[in-house]
Amino acid sequence: MAPATHYEDILRGASLRVTRPRIAVLAAVHDHPHADTETIIGAVRGGLGAVSHQAVYDVLRALTDAGLVRRIQPTGLVARYESRVADNHHHVVCRSCGTIADVDCAVGGTPCLTASDDHGFSIDEAEVIYWGQCPECSIAPAPHR
Repeated sequence: MAPATHYEDILRGASLRVTRPRIAVLAAVHDHPHADTETIIGAVRGGLGAVSHQAVYDVLRALTDAGLVRRIQPTGLVARYESRVADNHHHVVCRSCGTIADVDCAVGGTPCLTASDDHGFSIDEAEVIYWGQCPECSIAPAPHR
């Protein structure tokens, strides 16, 4: 975990008030990439003690709105949070266990990341999710049916 002053600087840089819950939530997201809210709450409580679910939700919303945290929610999974926000990267998700990993921008001709018709939108991000089996699940025996 980075020193609290590092997170304080990040919060100040985004013009956010520095509070212990904000520092703790930001640290938890940095320490647990692609964590769900329950994991983040557990990490925050491990450092701060008692903190409400609502307080963590509120901090996550503020950090997301400020662009310090990115919220992703692959189809069928709960929302996850990550601190990698400075680029347009994508994700690979295991269909069996839900593990998520970062994938740098797609290469090659497919998938096409430039919209054929932007309908007047000023596009600033393309979201691609690759689905498959993680290494652990791909070697596990298939469940009996």
